[in-house]
Amino acid sequence: MSRIQQTFDRLARQGKTGLIPYVTAGDPGRESVVRLMHTLVKSGADVIELGVPFSDPMADGPVIQRSSERALARHVTLSDCLDWVREFRTSDAATPVVLMGYANPVERFGVARFVVEAKEAGVDGTIVVDYPPEECEEFSAALKSRGLDPIFLLAPTSTESRMRDVARLGAGYLYYVSLRGVTGAGHLDPAAVSERVDQIRRFTSMPIGVGFGISDAQAAVAVASSADAVVIGSALIRIMEDASRVGADVLQAAADFLSGIRIALDGMPQKIRSEAA
Repeated sequence: MSRIQQTFDRLARQGKTGLIPYVTAGDPGRESVVRLMHTLVKSGADVIELGVPFSDPMADGPVIQRSSERALARHVTLSDCLDWVREFRTSDAATPVVLMGYANPVERFGVARFVVEAKEAGVDGTIVVDYPPEECEEFSAALKSRGLDPIFLLAPTSTESRMRDVARLGAGYLYYVSLRGVTGAGHLDPAAVSERVDQIRRFTSMPIGVGFGISDAQAAVAVASSADAVVIGSALIRIMEDASRVGADVLQAAADFLSGIRIALDGMPQKIRSEAA
């Protein structure tokens, strides 16, 4: 059983909603990546999505775009990301780590090599934003053969055919994009999210994480009424960006923000989580 499945099984037994923070590897600095990952875990993260910086992050809004630009200015590569996961694993063997990024770095690295080295480093799953499921039969099979989970995105515009493809090819959890547009966009509609999550559950038994547009504890709780996990990226990176700008402790700022989300999720009445299951 994968670390991701173990984590979601534990959350289900505890009646809790998962918390999945996204951070860009190499931002706010190369030297702080592993310390930031451990900080996120101590602050309540159940799974970490570690972003592989890319020069054209088409699905990401300006906040994550800037974080990628800063990481690339520090010459962060996919190899660096694998090395940081490997270092993280020396003291944390339990928390799942998902690499999230785009096809170009994987293709340049070499797909077969990536699958082997990701597993050896201690990666648990991958989200390759611009790998559509209908073109991922071989990639998905290669990941699964090594015990890695291929995680796919679904959007408000996804068809039932796409939902079936994702249910068949994916593993670990499914990432539902809660709104049209890029990461960090506004106008989150919890009722619409709940309706779509219910529709997706007709096609898969995988846990469903919901992200894009979740900027605070109130939004996280609203989404958690229907989702198995909430994913927070732009809001967390913005908090760290603001702290860095004024010379504050960036890791402490991240910890304070994420801990607040964790407390809010854990404070939800059991009845609400049970009804959403």
